[in-house]
Amino acid sequence: MKDMETLRGEIDGIDRQLVSLYEQRMDVCREVGAWKREHGAPVLDAGREKRLLEDRAAMLRDPSLGGGVRGMFEAVMRESRALQSEQAEPSDPDKREVLRTLREMAASAPAKTDGRVLYQGQPGAYGEEAAIGYFGADCDRTNLKTWDGVFRGVRDGFGDYGVVPVENSSTGSIRDTYDLLSKFGCSIVGEYVVRVEQCLMAGPGANMRTITDVYSHEQGFLQCRAFLENYPKWSQHVMANTALSARFVAESAAPAFAAIASRRAAELYGLQILQTRINDNPHNYTRFLIVAAQPHVADDADKISIQFTVPHTEGSLCRVLEAFARGGRNLMKLESRPIPEKSWEYRFFADFSGNLREESMEPMFRALLEETVSLRILGNYRAAEA
Repeated sequence: MKDMETLRGEIDGIDRQLVSLYEQRMDVCREVGAWKREHGAPVLDAGREKRLLEDRAAMLRDPSLGGGVRGMFEAVMRESRALQSEQAEPSDPDKREVLRTLREMAASAPAKTDGRVLYQGQPGAYGEEAAIGYFGADCDRTNLKTWDGVFRGVRDGFGDYGVVPVENSSTGSIRDTYDLLSKFGCSIVGEYVVRVEQCLMAGPGANMRTITDVYSHEQGFLQCRAFLENYPKWSQHVMANTALSARFVAESAAPAFAAIASRRAAELYGLQILQTRINDNPHNYTRFLIVAAQPHVADDADKISIQFTVPHTEGSLCRVLEAFARGGRNLMKLESRPIPEKSWEYRFFADFSGNLREESMEPMFRALLEETVSLRILGNYRAAEA
């Protein structure tokens, strides 16, 4: 039997051959890329790649190594596509537009911290808290009835910025916001995290024994399920937001009515707090997005949000995730939403680390464009801290 040093020496020799052959293959790939540019051909030929993988696996004398050789050639072909993508603009005009947008965003000025701010709900809503926290207590802010109205107002110039919730640490994503990002084409220019402390409140003369009906936003009820299980006879009434619930209870002056809302809402509407911190999770936070009609990128931006679709084929999403990994990016969130006009197909939203001004960003986006059907950069902004 050969000793270990001899075996390792043989492996080193084989590796030198592999490296030399890899360089030769990449040289040919550059020529392939030049031909594709000249003839307007796409970089990815999925059918050929599939046939190539089957062919290379069939060359093996030992079929048990098929998975390994497929993985090796998948990696080689991935790097071949990346090399070809770096050499030219995409043939698809929509994908060329993505690269143009990337460059424009990288050169854009930071968003201003003043302007007209729109939020959903009544004064005292958590959306107003986010607006005050991000823009300051003296900001020019207007409350609207719906999140749809906030996006519409920003798009149409009624407001400069919109403040909308996108995620709660207890109940997860607020999916309507993702759909509205797609619908209105607004850009994300910032985010703010509000600590949510849900309180049970009621009018003068009410107490825990008089209550029969509770009012709140759907999220308020979801975040306080364990508390509400102790009172199964209470009727729950969903309203547009927590602050509106507080105002309704205050105006009703009924000792049987209570609301689940913020401490600030109780103060604004003259309600007494019967129970504090009734949310199930003591570390209860809601993340709000700051949206604007046009993108802006701050020098200290460290979080990027994109929206994309992938081919309805095996492995397509996996290849997108591999592009993030190869680019050295921390994928912070991945969300999917159904595409209404396409049954069982989905639009994906991703948050990942980075600043669009980094030199390594364009090569990574070129790789993403090769693996996606459509892609839109939603924003590049400073990540908020809870």
